[in-house]
Amino acid sequence: MTRPVLYLIATAAGPTQHAEVGVRAAQAAGWDTCLFLTPTAATWWADSMAELESLTGHPVRHRYTLPGQSGGLPKADAMLVAPLTTTSACKWAAGITDTVALGVPAEAVHLGVPVVAAPFWSTALGAQPAVGRAVETLRGQGVRVVFTEGEPHLPKRGDAAGFGWGEALGEVERVVGDGR
Repeated sequence: MTRPVLYLIATAAGPTQHAEVGVRAAQAAGWDTCLFLTPTAATWWADSMAELESLTGHPVRHRYTLPGQSGGLPKADAMLVAPLTTTSACKWAAGITDTVALGVPAEAVHLGVPVVAAPFWSTALGAQPAVGRAVETLRGQGVRVVFTEGEPHLPKRGDAAGFGWGEALGEVERVVGDGR
């Protein structure tokens, strides 16, 4: 029996420095996990990309492929965009899919793939009116936006190492249901 496939999509927020924790948590929950990074987040892992690919067993995607090329990944059964920054939330909600990390979930949610997003941002950034509108727009499209414990956090007080990967994955499980 094959394991269901989860696309874990990490944007350039502090917890992405610990993306392997999210990957391992997803794998422990029974998911075949494929990792996507925004271009900025990919630079953080540039020296360790092979380690992430070994961990997932798949190429780590951080840019679009050329026309006619395969991304080399199995089809997703669900997606978790975590951590999600305010910048990525606003771009995604506005339909700006200039990175594979935003384009893949933006399309997937309209193809019926369950998509959960778990933000990691400060109360100061989250207070920007565009951010609240973005969250509501994403929810209106069917994205399950869940703020894990401690989020949003006070400025300069986010716990990147303690990000709620398990809580976010639990929401994916609820969205997908027991029918997988």
